[in-house]
Amino acid sequence: ILDEPSMGLSPIMVDKIFEVVSDVHGQGMTVLLVEQNASRALGLADRGYVMDSGEITMTGDARQLLNDPKVRAAYLGE
Repeated sequence: ILDEPSMGLSPIMVDKIFEVVSDVHGQGMTVLLVEQNASRALGLADRGYVMDSGEITMTGDARQLLNDPKVRAAYLGE
């Protein structure tokens, strides 16, 4: 379980954190990641949950969520 592992870190350290998470996931271990950086988190995930004001508003395959126009507009600034 990782809760906001990138918060307050330099970009170099964020890259290292996500590299380690990717390695752990690649070894077949389950990782529960709570992260505001939706792009980075969904890029690593198999499944994603989108929350708004403490409520789950969307769930599904991480790639589908990453490409969803609503998610992109709300969380990726597009």
